[in-house]
Amino acid sequence: RSEFLRILRSRRSEEVPLTIRPSLPVRDPFYQDVHATTKRSEAMESCPKKEIPNFKDLLQEENFYLFTEAGEQGQVPVLLLKLRENSQEKRPTVVFLHSTHKCKEWLRPLLEAYVSRGYIAVAIDSRFHGERAKVLTTYQDALVSSWENGDTMPFIFDTVWDLIKLADHLTQREDVDPTRIGITGESLGGMHAWLAAAADTRYSVAVPIIGVQCFQWAIEHRKWEARANSIKPVFEKAKVDLGKSSIDEDVVRIVWDRIAPGLTSHFDSPYTIPAIAPRPLLILNGAEDPRCPLDGLKDTESRAQEAYEEHHSQDNFKMEAEMGIGHQMTVSMVKQASDWFDKHLK
Repeated sequence: RSEFLRILRSRRSEEVPLTIRPSLPVRDPFYQDVHATTKRSEAMESCPKKEIPNFKDLLQEENFYLFTEAGEQGQVPVLLLKLRENSQEKRPTVVFLHSTHKCKEWLRPLLEAYVSRGYIAVAIDSRFHGERAKVLTTYQDALVSSWENGDTMPFIFDTVWDLIKLADHLTQREDVDPTRIGITGESLGGMHAWLAAAADTRYSVAVPIIGVQCFQWAIEHRKWEARANSIKPVFEKAKVDLGKSSIDEDVVRIVWDRIAPGLTSHFDSPYTIPAIAPRPLLILNGAEDPRCPLDGLKDTESRAQEAYEEHHSQDNFKMEAEMGIGHQMTVSMVKQASDWFDKHLK
């Protein structure tokens, strides 16, 4: 964990005091997936909710920027929802992370469902997404820049830094129970949730959804293509720079080591997933997901089980792979995640 934190600090702009600045609600969310604005997520809308009369009137929304470092990307847009209550009791909180090319507003059905069940629900825009993006290629351009210059880590790591700073803020709030902060996310957000929980023990319960994979195994077994294709421009640029005629295992390994140092070695899932023990961890994947090959997680699962057994907390770890499902968050996954948080955070 200390080595991971050292890597996270190694490509930071100047650190700044942790401060927040109120912002306005986002009326026209920015998606780098042009189809997202016309889509609805059946899975998110199925999330268990408690029927509360006048729920919308009782819903309290906070929009603010959290400053985590100097520079434009050090300004983290945050959306926080909770119920207006007279009680001063501290409440459990869940942080939600969106998938590639989406934004925090996309997650609103989940946020409202959790709020109805008594949680404070929080979402952020990950690096180069949502309010932190300006054009449809912002995220892909940032990945290429990271490859070229080696001064940023927009693939996972920089957002993990933001999540550590978010935990600083949440644990200082009077309405948040600092011992009951959970984290979850889908796809890219699942990777953020996994590595943030590994880096910061203040995330006391974690549910990464279709995000956990073994990067080194994928390279060794030539199962890297689906993941690489999700951010293909950086691999295409690296192919040219390395004088290759095609993207191969060497290109993939070199790119990962450049834009996310250690992701194919000591920060890969066989080492960072066990680091979450003994905190409750539920991993939800699709059995046919080409981006998170199930065979590649056997070692990760075995090491995690050993870690939880050493802590006498076997019941705090579970990994589920839904049969017949590829890279997709399902209704069942949303229900299982909700049940896990209700069991371990409430």
